[in-house]
Amino acid sequence: MRMNARLAGGLAGGSACTLSKGEDMAKKTRATGIHLLSTREVLNARDCELADGGGLLLRCSGENATWVFRYTAPSGKRREMGLGTCIRNNAQAAGASLTQARELANRARTLLASVPPIDPIDERDKARAAAREAEAKRKAAKISSATTLSRAARAYHEKLVEPFLPAKRSADWINSLENHVPKELWHKPIAEISRQDLLDLLRDLQNRMADTAQRVRVRLDLVFDDALEKGVISTNHVAMLVTKLRRDHKPKRSQSHAALPYSEVPGFVRDLRNQPGIAARALEFTLFTAARTGESIGATWSEFDLDKALWTIPGERMKGGEDHRVYLAARPLEILQEMKELGGDYVFASLGHMDRPMSNMAMLALLKRMKRVDITVHGFRASFSTWSNENAIARADVIEACLAHKEGDKIRAAYNRATFATERRKLLTAWADYVEGRPVSHVVEMVLAA
Repeated sequence: MRMNARLAGGLAGGSACTLSKGEDMAKKTRATGIHLLSTREVLNARDCELADGGGLLLRCSGENATWVFRYTAPSGKRREMGLGTCIRNNAQAAGASLTQARELANRARTLLASVPPIDPIDERDKARAAAREAEAKRKAAKISSATTLSRAARAYHEKLVEPFLPAKRSADWINSLENHVPKELWHKPIAEISRQDLLDLLRDLQNRMADTAQRVRVRLDLVFDDALEKGVISTNHVAMLVTKLRRDHKPKRSQSHAALPYSEVPGFVRDLRNQPGIAARALEFTLFTAARTGESIGATWSEFDLDKALWTIPGERMKGGEDHRVYLAARPLEILQEMKELGGDYVFASLGHMDRPMSNMAMLALLKRMKRVDITVHGFRASFSTWSNENAIARADVIEACLAHKEGDKIRAAYNRATFATERRKLLTAWADYVEGRPVSHVVEMVLAA
């Protein structure tokens, strides 16, 4: 009868929440001051706000209703915390919703009664933030476990290598990793690969094939750095191994390469120009640029800016691991123009296989045919160096820069960022002049002026 009277009052234009005086109010006022609402009241309330006591309220707007906990925060500020929607499909649902709301309100009161008191909204926000962080970590862990080194390397290669390199060099890039990284490591989640795993791999490679180890290390560094940027891993272990590997490396005792005395170089070049074939042009080009064999035979057209007479060799093809610029004199440019007519990605391609570089034995075979087994291709770098130094053609720094030799003094190297572009161009032009029998006195004047 009590609820019917209240509902009737609401339908007559009053509020369904209006409480009658007397006996009904007395029954609702309990010693605890909480749990004032009945299931029927929750089910039937419309357009009102009903108090369950202790700060718990049912706020209704038509059929919709929500639970709210109103309290005074430890800061003294009055606040309201939403406790969710009140489900009122039937009496059972309304009763369950009331019970749940009371449990949530009681937890909030417990926090407020603790020493020191805790703001329930702040605590809820903190819990939600922790849950979001845990979910993010779970997703990251799932991605990390699915991202093997193989997948990470191929993804990096597809996005940042393949679009910018000729097909052959692009294939060589990924093949160097597939061929030299052990299968158990290649297919292992990249996040689970340890510093020791990588150190063992690179040490073994370095002891067997130092140049290959350098290329593999540089490429792994790029892959791990990309994975770090994507959040797949937390540390790039490869980047941390550079100093360790350099310290552990025991270079083989250097053997001087059989070199032609620089006074005999002009005569040798005249004989060389009478030799037909790509190997002869490659050897002549290598001699004029003071390059290494591998640098010349691996050269692709994408490395050249013929308008600027510039050849930029990427660090991954260099012994020192850094980009190297070669300033081209007139004769090397003529050779390049001649080779360009043959087509292919490589400047000095294998005869009959224009998509492959020339064999590294081709120039040695040429020297053998010329009956010059007394000299080596690499020895022409020594001829260039001896001529430059003994004749004071240029400063030692400039000569070493042309040869792509790394600075031996580590402290000096850290501060010396000079590339000597102008002097290097003049030095290589002077070398070409000397080889072709032209005077080079203007280079001496340039050095003295400097």
